[in-house]
Amino acid sequence: MHVAIFSAKPYDISFLTRANTAQAGHHLHFHAARLATGTMALAQGAEAICAFVNDRLGRPVLEGLAAAGVRLVALRSAGYNHVDLAAARSVGIEVCFVPSYSPHAVAEHTLALILTLNRKTHRAWARVREGNFELDGLMGFDLYGKTVGVIGTGRIGSVLAQILLGFGCRVIAHDPKPDPDCLARGVAYLDIAPLLSASDIITLQCPLTERTHHLVDDRAVARMKTGVMLINTSRGAVIDTSAVIRGLKSGRIGSLGLDVYEEEGELFFEDLSDRIIPDDVFARLLTFPNVLITGHQGFFTTEALTAIAETTLANITAFECDGAALHPVPDRQM
Repeated sequence: MHVAIFSAKPYDISFLTRANTAQAGHHLHFHAARLATGTMALAQGAEAICAFVNDRLGRPVLEGLAAAGVRLVALRSAGYNHVDLAAARSVGIEVCFVPSYSPHAVAEHTLALILTLNRKTHRAWARVREGNFELDGLMGFDLYGKTVGVIGTGRIGSVLAQILLGFGCRVIAHDPKPDPDCLARGVAYLDIAPLLSASDIITLQCPLTERTHHLVDDRAVARMKTGVMLINTSRGAVIDTSAVIRGLKSGRIGSLGLDVYEEEGELFFEDLSDRIIPDDVFARLLTFPNVLITGHQGFFTTEALTAIAETTLANITAFECDGAALHPVPDRQM
């Protein structure tokens, strides 16, 4: 099939080309541009398009793609909240995704944020580079014995819970469907309110749905322990950023680690080092010494990118051969 690939970075080109050579032999056309109404003409002549998390797949784009002859949207991501699924169905475009690549990648990055914020290794590194070996301001705490609340125990949350148990943490969780492996390891499932009030560290591993949009708002922050560590490696809009800023200012939130941001579409995956960041809310976050932000890199491991590329190409091949992708997106997220 002829496939137009949007938001293509050098690593996308490398991993997808390698997987295509080994598996399928599709005609891949790489475009650095993000998919939007102004760039969808790049899909002309393609039977399928491959999109990433910050591509815009609302009704106008999907109608334009269908008119150009596109029959498949292959997402190289697990999340699909950026796609108007009803519009896709109405114009006859199938949407498929990568339901699992490497849950270890995101879970381990979550732990990296926890450890870095706690032991302040990023600040220590900067000090030592300047010849400053003073320890004041670098105090952390033992993870052993601390209570960690994991919100969402799907593939990533389950792996993270296992890692945290290995550190000797008490792990509590919230999920509409408790994971049997977590239960067997002694993870206790609670409602949101008691989890928030009992946790020393709270980490978000849930999908973005209507139910989880701004799950962490002013009311949720008020329920948290004073000085709590909050980590989000799921989807940016699970957090109401303004509410979290208020929590940081009051001291209710003692530290914040983010790999995602609700308005990241105009920021992440781009080099903006020579420009002024126009997002005042994001700029405010950067002023806090107890905030650590990475640019949506939780998935960024060799193993994960290999799995993403292979699954994406397998989806396209199955659609070409059988008329149905291996992993169509479900009607709704849990």
